[in-house]
Amino acid sequence: MDVLVQLLQLLVLLLTLPLHLMALLGCWQPLCKSYFPYLMAALTAKSNQKMESKKRELFGQIKRLTGGSGKVALLELGCGTGANFQFYPAGCRITCLDPNPHMEKLLTKSMAENRHLQYEQFVVASGEDMKQLADGSMDVVVSTLVLCSVQSPRRVLQEVQRVLRPEGVFFFWEHVAEPRGSWALLWQQVLEPTWKHIGDGCCLTRETWKDLESAQFSELQMEQQPPPFKWLPVGPHIMGKAIK
Repeated sequence: MDVLVQLLQLLVLLLTLPLHLMALLGCWQPLCKSYFPYLMAALTAKSNQKMESKKRELFGQIKRLTGGSGKVALLELGCGTGANFQFYPAGCRITCLDPNPHMEKLLTKSMAENRHLQYEQFVVASGEDMKQLADGSMDVVVSTLVLCSVQSPRRVLQEVQRVLRPEGVFFFWEHVAEPRGSWALLWQQVLEPTWKHIGDGCCLTRETWKDLESAQFSELQMEQQPPPFKWLPVGPHIMGKAIK
C-alpha cells in the first residue's frame, strides 16, 4: 500500500509540477495568501447553507454560558472571512485571530453585516503563539477548519487552554482523516502534498480527535459528521466542545 501511495504521489506531482516548482522557489506562498481568502469566502457561504442547523446547535450553547445575556469574550482562531459570525449570540465581544493579513478585508465586510456583535481586535498571528492575548482573558475560543493547517495542533490547544478562563469553553469543528485502511484515506495520502499548497497548508490526514483527547481538558464532547462536499478530498468532520 505504501508503494502504491508513493507511485500515485509521484504521478500527481508530475501532473502539478509547475505548482510544486513555484512553491520550491518561494513564488507560490504569496500568491496563495492573496487568493485564498476569496476561495474561502465562496466555499464557506455554501458550507454554511449545508451545516446551518448543526452550527446553530453548536454555537447556540454560547448564550447559555452567561445566563442568556450572550455577553462573552470570544476568540475565533483562524477567523477567515467571518463565516461563523451570524451564529454567535448578540453581545459577544469578538477577537479575531488569523495568520493571513489578507483576510481582514473580507472580515471587515462580515463585521458590517453582523452588527449584533462587538468587535475588539484583529490579531495577525498563528494559533501556536498568541502572546498578544493575556492568560485567562477569554470565556470562549472557537476553531472551525483550522487545526488541519496549523504547524502544531498540540501547541495550539495548549495556547487555547492558556487564554481560556477557568471553566471556559473551546468549541471546535474540524475535518479529519478517513478511516485507516480505506481507499478514501489512500487518496488523501496521495493528494496531500499537492493539496497543502492549494489549501494554504491544509493537511488531509490529521487525526485531530487524538490531539483533543490528549489535551487534558476537564470535559470533552465530540461527534462526527459527514463532509459537506463530496467532491473535495476532505474527510469526515468532528464537532463539539471542550471545557478547561
